Amino acid sequence: MEEDDGNELGAMFDSPEAKCRFLRDVVKTFVLAGKDTTSSALTWLFWFLAANPECERRVYEVTALRGADECNDDDTAGDESDDRYEELKQMHYLHAAIAETMRLYPPVPMASRVAADDDVLPDGTVVRAEWFADYSAYAMGRMPGLWGQDCREFRPERWLDNGGQFMAVDAARHPVFHAGPRSCLLKEMSYVQMKAVAATVVRRFAVEVVPAAAADAPPQHEMAVTLRMKDGLRVLLTRRRGVSSGIGHLGHVTDGQDANDNLAGLSGHE
Repeated sequence: MEEDDGNELGAMFDSPEAKCRFLRDVVKTFVLAGKDTTSSALTWLFWFLAANPECERRVYEVTALRGADECNDDDTAGDESDDRYEELKQMHYLHAAIAETMRLYPPVPMASRVAADDDVLPDGTVVRAEWFADYSAYAMGRMPGLWGQDCREFRPERWLDNGGQFMAVDAARHPVFHAGPRSCLLKEMSYVQMKAVAATVVRRFAVEVVPAAAADAPPQHEMAVTLRMKDGLRVLLTRRRGVSSGIGHLGHVTDGQDANDNLAGLSGHE
């Protein structure tokens, strides 16, 4: 009997229907968790950087100093890729800016879980089996009890220690990647991906939101499976002096030509 219990996963794949369902779920996870979520976070990140010039300056200084995006279309794999990965890991302020962005505008604003058995929470709340438990990362990121009286302010420094190193917080406090055994397995990869894209764009372009972004007037958002900026984000890209081209595209952002390149829309939309 113990052998059967331990082989539950293998037994599931004995069923063709289960295999199809599993593959379907994996594809859905890649589409929803691997693409739409990161594009949503990056859209809000670029808006926050445009609305907070000092933060944008610090991110630019970090990326220019580290030089992790000095890559061309003919990049080779190997040690150079490993070096770039290590450079990205050292971009603590950029990491903090991304975490702060997702605190205020989490890509998945709400989520649900189903209780497997009857339970009693620490505060005495009774939870019955098969009850749904909903939680809102969007609301939790704006609670003074969790983040202080400045919880509605964009302040990446709250994620840094006195030495400027990134400090992770308890997933129960910041459940953007969920928590426990059902937490997102691709959390670290997502951060690396977002840092690589953001570092490349900020290093090569000055991103100006059109119309101008104001910290006290955030754009409207749409509550869906992912938290998207309504109508996307329109930006003016200005290539920084002394930086060669080579960037492809991010969302609908296209490479420009001269100092004032072009107007494009940055969005999580297709």
